[in-house]
Amino acid sequence: MTVPAPQIEFVDGPAAEAMLRQVAQELRSGNVVPYLGPGLVELSNAPVPTHPDDLAAFFGTKVTLPKRARGNAWACAQHIETTKHRSIVTAMMTDAFSAAFAPTELQRHLATLPLPLIVDSWYDGAMRQALAGRSNWGEIQGIPRAGLSDERWYRFYDAAGAEVDCSLARSWTTVLYKPHGSVTPAKNFLVSDADYVEVLTEIDIQTPIPDEVKARRTGRRLLFLGCRFNDQLLRTYARQVSKRSSDVHYAVVGPDTLSKNELRFLVDQGLTPLAVPLTRVLEIVLAD
Repeated sequence: MTVPAPQIEFVDGPAAEAMLRQVAQELRSGNVVPYLGPGLVELSNAPVPTHPDDLAAFFGTKVTLPKRARGNAWACAQHIETTKHRSIVTAMMTDAFSAAFAPTELQRHLATLPLPLIVDSWYDGAMRQALAGRSNWGEIQGIPRAGLSDERWYRFYDAAGAEVDCSLARSWTTVLYKPHGSVTPAKNFLVSDADYVEVLTEIDIQTPIPDEVKARRTGRRLLFLGCRFNDQLLRTYARQVSKRSSDVHYAVVGPDTLSKNELRFLVDQGLTPLAVPLTRVLEIVLAD
């Protein structure tokens, strides 16, 4: 039996642009949290993978993968970790994401704002690079727990890239939150199936979400930019990071590219879907 696609009303045209102008104003006041996905990196023509499928393809250029793992980045990383070593996964991820490229204009713009929180869900270091001219910020990264003897789920880094105590995060004007880790400054990567087993077991009770992120999201709206929700893991993170924040959020989407699962996610989460090309979104946000 074919399950019909969920019905959803997209906001497009002048109505969507007017809504984005209002969101841009709320960004400046710190009432909106930008949630950045790899689609934003794609605008830079960056020499790094810009989608989980691209990352899976990259792994396929390095090792021979079994059929069951092909096309799934997390399964590819798990196969490499199991058959070779965790250090090989880290080395390959570093190879994939170490190429230097300039942050987008939007990232540079966001870096000028006293935003309480920026969520960046991909592994590159462009947002950190955009923030480099400031000193009143820091970064929280999700970390793989393989080999750890304690209950740490994340690490804290200051603007210079040094690991610091979690207590310092309260003094930062802006927190950059990288839930899946990043190539900078310390090559933390949540990427294999094993990395996510414990996280997904605990994430419903919010244990892997840093307290500082929980505090800064409270009462605020989220704006999803360059994000796709066609993977269960990505949907889970988006749902859990936005939990207990505002009840109004926005997602810039391409209606013609959305899967049934993505449509269902938008409906279930009550996201306002803005059918505006990402390039136009950047023009609107940067103009205001």
